[in-house]
Amino acid sequence: QFQLVESGGGLVQPGGSLRLSCVASGFTLDVYAIGWVRQAPGKEREGVSCISSVVTSSENNTIYTDSVKGRFTISRDNAKNTVYLQMDSLKPEDTAVYYCATEWALRCSPRYEYSKWGQGTQVTVSS
Repeated sequence: QFQLVESGGGLVQPGGSLRLSCVASGFTLDVYAIGWVRQAPGKEREGVSCISSVVTSSENNTIYTDSVKGRFTISRDNAKNTVYLQMDSLKPEDTAVYYCATEWALRCSPRYEYSKWGQGTQVTVSS
């Protein structure tokens, strides 16, 4: 059974940091582009970041939505079959449920459209 499992969410003060993890089971994660998408209460889902497959010509190519550029960093640890989202300088507007997902594609799409999702992890930024 193919699964994505997120962890690492929690409550953090503004300006703080969190690192989210996305662990894959049942498949090798490094051959697919993996994205992070968030959804705040009452708002539509928003694509946050994506990292391409290691088999593309631009290995580990990454994309970010404008609101997180310079603050969030996406990365892989292929030995652990895990993708991370390091989130620094967090703001209250980053509060949302964060999901990792894949479309079983090699490259990232700026539309952040996916068919396989994890269950999500809550991130709350508040003083």
